[in-house]
Amino acid sequence: MVFYDYSAVKMNGTEVKMDEFAGQVVIVVNTASKCGFTPQFEGLEELYKKYKDKGLVILGFPCNQFAAQDPGDNKEIEGFCKLNYGVTFPMFQKIDVNGDNEHPLYTYLKSEQKGTLGSKIKWNFTKFLIDREGNVVDRYAPTVEPSKMEKDIVKLLG
Repeated sequence: MVFYDYSAVKMNGTEVKMDEFAGQVVIVVNTASKCGFTPQFEGLEELYKKYKDKGLVILGFPCNQFAAQDPGDNKEIEGFCKLNYGVTFPMFQKIDVNGDNEHPLYTYLKSEQKGTLGSKIKWNFTKFLIDREGNVVDRYAPTVEPSKMEKDIVKLLG
């Protein structure tokens, strides 16, 4: 299987196949509303606004697996992201990124780009960078600010 074979459900309940993003540079990020890294929504949104017309898309996946930092329901999470950070990039319904109930997309992403200490997602705001052909080319730790990814994104955008 490749990135484009997976699908996920957006906040509005619509199932979206990842092949909808074929030909684009994609960032997939697991998010949380009550995390020390939550302000990264701002940097992610800045990147999205700056490069979306050049082919960048950011896909946000809320997750409550790390210190219960996203306890709200999907509607609350979506409202929080829009109200507090002006998020306009696609947000998906809350998922698990590790364990027995992890989303198949995350099983795939982790198999393609392992982290420093293995494949398991360690915390909120782990970011995966996918090129225009659907190859998972990099994985960034939660501590990496979105702005630090910009040169890699620009290179992939061409």
